[in-house]
Amino acid sequence: MTRESEPAYLLDTNICIYLLEASDERLRRRIEACGEGELVTSAVVYAEVMVGARHLEGEAAARALFERIPPQPFETAAGDAYAGLPFSRGNLDRLIAAHALALDLTLVTNNPRDFADIAGLRVENWTE
Repeated sequence: MTRESEPAYLLDTNICIYLLEASDERLRRRIEACGEGELVTSAVVYAEVMVGARHLEGEAAARALFERIPPQPFETAAGDAYAGLPFSRGNLDRLIAAHALALDLTLVTNNPRDFADIAGLRVENWTE
């Protein structure tokens, strides 16, 4: 019996899209090396991916991905973290970053520069 791990990483939208496209072998190997339960994503990421999946007829594949990498609910602690971030108009990345901060998880993204001004946020790029 495999023991489930505590979540350690929150996957950003672009990482989930790369997984759906199977476009990055390094990323896929890194994901496969993680223990069960180590990877989660945000309800915000889920919403972004599902909008695109519906337009591209990839809804079934996206739902299968989120069965393996469960979205976490965006709760009050994430809202409080968001309220303390530097303002950036119309940017869902801030919500995702706040969610990672609130859950004390490392954010996995292919756009680390988008998060460089967020104090205390741990960011890794698994596509490099």
